[in-house]
Amino acid sequence: MKQGIHPENYRLVVFKDMSNDYMFIGRSCASTKETIQWEDGNEYPLVKLDISQTSHPFYTGKMMLVDTAGRVDKFKKRYARHQKKGE
Repeated sequence: MKQGIHPENYRLVVFKDMSNDYMFIGRSCASTKETIQWEDGNEYPLVKLDISQTSHPFYTGKMMLVDTAGRVDKFKKRYARHQKKGE
């Protein structure tokens, strides 16, 4: 393996799905300023996720609506405008 090409800050971090509060621990070099206390009593960096395997429709088999930035409302307004034009 080549020396010096891997990130220096590769460490354990907690990933948190913000749509359902599911958390898991894994290795990452993602930068974050927040930390959280894990089940083992240690404090780890926290990486917030919009979606994970516990909330994604492909894995759950259910269609869940995850609207983190008002995207659904924007789409509905745009769609309503186009419907009025087509009438």
